[in-house]
Amino acid sequence: MTKENLFLCMGSACHQLGVYEVLPKLQSLIQAHELENVVELKGSFCLETCSHGIVMKLGDRCFVDISPQNVETIFTQDILPEIQATLARSP
Repeated sequence: MTKENLFLCMGSACHQLGVYEVLPKLQSLIQAHELENVVELKGSFCLETCSHGIVMKLGDRCFVDISPQNVETIFTQDILPEIQATLARSP
């Protein structure tokens, strides 16, 4: 099975907004939901949505306004369902 790439913007604006606090929380969430074999968390150069806070991207969908304080909520409510939908569409 091919892993889905989940990109986390590591650009300078996201760095200033706390992406290095978000990263370990995302790693823990991926482990907690047992997604290590289906999702590859990757750092990315700027995703060019700097006015929308820390950004993640899965496929064509971007998740914006992520912060260390809300990453768990956004992951659970938005990103996790998108991962599950993507996996359901995979052959």
